[in-house]
Amino acid sequence: MPRSVNAVASRARRKKILKATRGYFGRGKNVWTVAKNKYEKGLQYAYRDRKAKKREFRGLWIQRINAGARMHGVSYSQLMGLLKKAEIDLNRKVLADLAMNHPEAFKAVVERVK
Repeated sequence: MPRSVNAVASRARRKKILKATRGYFGRGKNVWTVAKNKYEKGLQYAYRDRKAKKREFRGLWIQRINAGARMHGVSYSQLMGLLKKAEIDLNRKVLADLAMNHPEAFKAVVERVK
């Protein structure tokens, strides 16, 4: 009796990965062993960078809030302390958006806590 290898499932697995690696550079798009390694490495990068993205955005928001706060004569750390003392619960994402896109609203927040 011949050996059964389930070629249909093997081919489907390979097709799935080769489809996901379209657009990769060099042999990473069409050679099975290279594409498989690149695909797995890409998943590792994606997992790592989903965490890094959160850190990077928090840093960006802090810089924007600090720039907006200094225009009104107060530093970032002072502003955050004043907000906490005044019991105003605005997160950094919202404060950064106000500082960038709605400076009059941000100024009102700063004046309120001063």
